[in-house]
Amino acid sequence: MIEVQKLGLHVVPQSPIKVRYDGHVVGEYFADVLVESKVIVEIKAARTFTAAHQAQLLNYLKATPYEVGLLLNFGPTPQIKRKIYDNDQK
Repeated sequence: MIEVQKLGLHVVPQSPIKVRYDGHVVGEYFADVLVESKVIVEIKAARTFTAAHQAQLLNYLKATPYEVGLLLNFGPTPQIKRKIYDNDQK
């Protein structure tokens, strides 16, 4: 997060985001990091990404107004995945 801030980007840790379903707010989710109010960043520390990790990020994108997400893994071998989901909640 510090390195991203050094680049001059606005970064918010544990950012609350309203979760919607069928046009209704059904809860609140806390993104690990929200960058520039546009990108959800989910941080993991696992041996490798699993399908569940990727599905979790995709579901966050489906249920929130955000369309871009990064999945970062700081496990034995660092990994990054980008997910995009075009939605009508903008």
